[in-house]
Amino acid sequence: MSLPIEELTPRQIVAELDRYIIGQAAAKKAVAIALRNRYRRLRLPEAERDDVLPKNILMIGPTGVGKTEIARRMAQFARAPFIKVEATKFTEVGYVGRDVDSIIRDLVGVAVRLVERERTEEVREEAERRAIERLVELLDDEPSVTRPWRPFLTVEPSGDEDDDVDYEAEERLREDRRSVIRAKLLAGDFDGRLVEVETEEAQNPFVQVFSAQGVEEMGLDMAHPSGMFQNRRLVRKVTVAEAKPILTLEEAGKMVDKHGVHRDAFERAEQTGIVFLDEIDKVAGKSGGSGPDVSREGVQRDLLPIIEGATVQTKFGPVRTDHILFVAAGAFHISKPSDLIPELQGRLPIRVVLESLNEEDFRRILTEPKNALTKQYEKLLRADGVRITFEQAALDEVAFLATEVNAKTENIGARRLHTLMEKLLEDVLFEAPGGPDAVTIDVSFVRDKLRPLVDDLERSQKVL
Repeated sequence: MSLPIEELTPRQIVAELDRYIIGQAAAKKAVAIALRNRYRRLRLPEAERDDVLPKNILMIGPTGVGKTEIARRMAQFARAPFIKVEATKFTEVGYVGRDVDSIIRDLVGVAVRLVERERTEEVREEAERRAIERLVELLDDEPSVTRPWRPFLTVEPSGDEDDDVDYEAEERLREDRRSVIRAKLLAGDFDGRLVEVETEEAQNPFVQVFSAQGVEEMGLDMAHPSGMFQNRRLVRKVTVAEAKPILTLEEAGKMVDKHGVHRDAFERAEQTGIVFLDEIDKVAGKSGGSGPDVSREGVQRDLLPIIEGATVQTKFGPVRTDHILFVAAGAFHISKPSDLIPELQGRLPIRVVLESLNEEDFRRILTEPKNALTKQYEKLLRADGVRITFEQAALDEVAFLATEVNAKTENIGARRLHTLMEKLLEDVLFEAPGGPDAVTIDVSFVRDKLRPLVDDLERSQKVL
C-alpha cells in the first residue's frame, strides 16, 4: 500500500480489498465509503464532528461469500479496533449468554492491545539495544565468558593512602571486554548459552465478579495497594537466543507510557472502532407473546441502545458508542431484514446484498488473492523443502467440484474450497518431509482424490 489508508479514496480502498476478496463490488463500495467518511469527519472542525454520525451497514448474503472478510480487512487497513460477535450468543443472557455491553468492553480491550503493539514497534530498536546491554552485563559476570580477560588490571595496595588504584585503566579494560562480548552476542556466538534472566510478572488488577448483567470485570483501587497484586520478579533460566525477545519486550514495556496507551486506545475505540455483528438474521423475528421469539426480540432491543449511542462502563472508563461503526450481517434465508424491529432497521440504513459465488469465482479465489489457498500451501510445503505446482486444469477441476458439492449439499460458499484442498493434499502434507521434493497437481490427481468423495453423496455430506 503506497498511501496510508486515511488518505486513500473510496476507489483506492476497493482496489486494496480486491487484493484479498473476489467479487462483491457492492459491499466493497459500501464499506469504502463508510471508511472514507470517517476520515472526512475527522478533518472537520472539532465542534462539528459530533453532528456527523456513522452510517451503519447491513450485509445480506449466504455464508462463505466474504461478509466477515470484507469487514476484517477494512479494519486492518484502517488500523482500527475490530471485534466480531455472533448475535445469537446474547439470546440467553443470565444463563449462558452475555450482556451486550460486553461487546464494547471487548472492543476497548482490542484497542488497548492494538495501540500497545504500535507503541512497542516504535521503540523496538531502542528496546533491543537495551536488551543487548542487559545480556552483556549478565555474560560479563560469568567467569566462563570473561576468564580470558581476568583479572582486572589493578595496582596492589602498598599501605600508603596516597597510592591510588588505576581505575581508568581498569574501566578501559572492562569496556574492551564488554565490546568483545557485545560483538560475539550480536554475531550469535552465545545463542546456545544458558543465562538467568530476571523478569517482571504483572499481576492482574482486575477480578471477575458476577452481576445481574452477567460476568463483569471489576477494577480494584490501586491507589493503596495491599501488595496482593503487586508485580513479582521471576528468575528464569533460558538460552541467550530466548532471552533476547524476552528482555526486548520487557524493556519496551518500560519505555511505553501505559497511561498514554490507554488514553489513545480509548479514543481510537470511540472514534474508529468497528463492531461486526454476525448472524443478525438469527435474532430477527417479531414476538408472538412467548417462546424463543421473545428472546430474539429482546436481544434486538438490548443491541439498540449501543448502536444508537450510549455510554458503556469499562475497566478503562466510560465509552461513548455514538461514532463506533456497526456492520451487521446475516444470510436471511428464513427471515428477512424487515423482520428486525423498526428501530434497529433504522439504525442499519445501508443495505448491501452479497451474491453467491459461482465456479468462475472459485477459480479466481484459488489463485488471485494475496493469501490464495494455493499460495498458502506452496509456502507451507516450502518450509519442508517441497516444491508443489498446481496446473491450471487441476484448479479448474477443484472449482468445478466445489460448485457441484455446494449444489448437492449445503452451500457454504468459498469455505468448501478449504475442505476440498485439504482432502486433495492430505497425503502430500503427511509425507513431507521425506517424500518427493517436487509434486505436481494435475487434473488426474484431483479426480483420483476427490471424484469418489463427490460422487458418494452420503459421504460428501460427512467429509466435504
